Amino acid sequence: MTNRNIRNPREVAPPPAPRTSAQAGHPSLRVLLAALSTVVLLLSGAGFVVSGKVSNSAGNLSLGGGKGTKSWQAADGAQDILLVGIDSRSDAQGKPLSPEEIAMLRAGDEENENTDTIMLIRVPNDGSSATAISIPRDTYIHDDVMGNMKINGVYGAYKNAKKEQLFSSGVTDEEKLEQQSKEAGRKALISAVSQLSGVTVDHYAEVGLLGFVLLTQAVGGVEVCLNEPVNEPLSGANFPAGRQTLDGPDALSFVRQRHDLPRGDLDRIVRQQAFMASLVHKVLSSNTLSSPTKLNNLADAAQRSLTLDDDWDIVGLASQMKNLTGGNVTFTTIPVVSIDGVGDYGESVVTIDKKEVHRFFKDMLGDKDKPAAPSTSETPNQDHKLVSDADVIVLNASQITGLASRAASGLHQEGYKITEVGNAPDGLYTYSQIVASSENDPDAKALATKLGGLPITTSPSLEPGEITVVVSSDYNGPVSDEPFDPDNPEAEPSTSEEPTTSEEPADIVGQPGEAIDPDSTPVIDAGGDGPRCVN
Repeated sequence: MTNRNIRNPREVAPPPAPRTSAQAGHPSLRVLLAALSTVVLLLSGAGFVVSGKVSNSAGNLSLGGGKGTKSWQAADGAQDILLVGIDSRSDAQGKPLSPEEIAMLRAGDEENENTDTIMLIRVPNDGSSATAISIPRDTYIHDDVMGNMKINGVYGAYKNAKKEQLFSSGVTDEEKLEQQSKEAGRKALISAVSQLSGVTVDHYAEVGLLGFVLLTQAVGGVEVCLNEPVNEPLSGANFPAGRQTLDGPDALSFVRQRHDLPRGDLDRIVRQQAFMASLVHKVLSSNTLSSPTKLNNLADAAQRSLTLDDDWDIVGLASQMKNLTGGNVTFTTIPVVSIDGVGDYGESVVTIDKKEVHRFFKDMLGDKDKPAAPSTSETPNQDHKLVSDADVIVLNASQITGLASRAASGLHQEGYKITEVGNAPDGLYTYSQIVASSENDPDAKALATKLGGLPITTSPSLEPGEITVVVSSDYNGPVSDEPFDPDNPEAEPSTSEEPTTSEEPADIVGQPGEAIDPDSTPVIDAGGDGPRCVN
């Protein structure tokens, strides 16, 4: 690990054993009904169309900021699900697809590590709605380790880097190499989406091409509508204009096409969303969920294609969303600056303004991660003060250079006493957390609340009055642009502010191309009496 910060770390005891994850199964029709009606059919649909690899285990992903998200009654009011689509020539159990299945996919023999479908889905606690927001595959972002890159390449870049690291350290077991490298890729993608959106990811779902075809066939096909006829050989899309019902392979071609479309990948995303909306509408308004044959087919499809993190409570989610109607399921896309921008190496990219994307998510989803206001029925003396006199140690458990130093500076500006800044031992921590002598330490609990509800772990090496803040890639607490000054730790926190202007400067990576009309991307819902016609 790179020497990222200032001082040698203090040794602290490791956190509890990490959670494990398992591929979604079907122990009963009721559980599969819940999984497919709420997760796959309601939220996924065409999100299965991608490029990359599928795994039968999501691994230890430290979701929900490491706090765990088993209950669908989230304290912040909603669960945010990252849905990732991956192109694979094996199923979710690792079994290779048959030649007939590969031919049915019309996707060729080549596979890569890109995640070409990325959606963030919000489900509120009351189950009254579901909002799915697509992130274009070519969205150009900055990664603190890999540099500037397309977001669909994050998973593969970190997966390959982790595999090389493991191999060079002597790990040769192929199964272990794949498992740990895929886990690293997933964690990196979760972090990238969280940083882009400003939203903490609570759950992870990964699906493959085969699942899309099987699920479409299981419901008897899905109705779509085209504005104009299409004949595009690269995707196999050859359809007349108007309304039509597509089976699995044809539906796959319909949502894969991005060439010969006016807005390229943005129009492909709209197709995916229109397909999903039609699928949801069909399931919610027909006898799909009361047909034993269709349920068995859906169960088999999920078994072979869907990978979930271990904290999914599928029955609980289904119970929350039992009264959902199609009109309350909406699909949209993040705002983009241009679709013909230029990256560092001359590649075509989609440019975005990160600040505008953050505003978009706050407006669309609400400010989920804003801490709840304290109860007015309690007096100030009943709660321990948020800023304490405890000695605070800040350790960097990420690959982000200087994160601990900037976090320490941010905490110092909030009034905390920083006594030590350094790097966490390699592999000791996988998510941000508070470490204290006791989980009931009032200073630790207050600081955990201040930092958005970080989990508290304990270490016998710490004395009362000492707290360690471990910052990883999921850290969303205060940071400063200026690193912490260890030679002047008692300096008063800076309170100076730059004059604000009516417009903030844009935060854009890459060279933008021709501006996109911000009102050109539709919001699609699953209500109505027929599919939305699209390009």
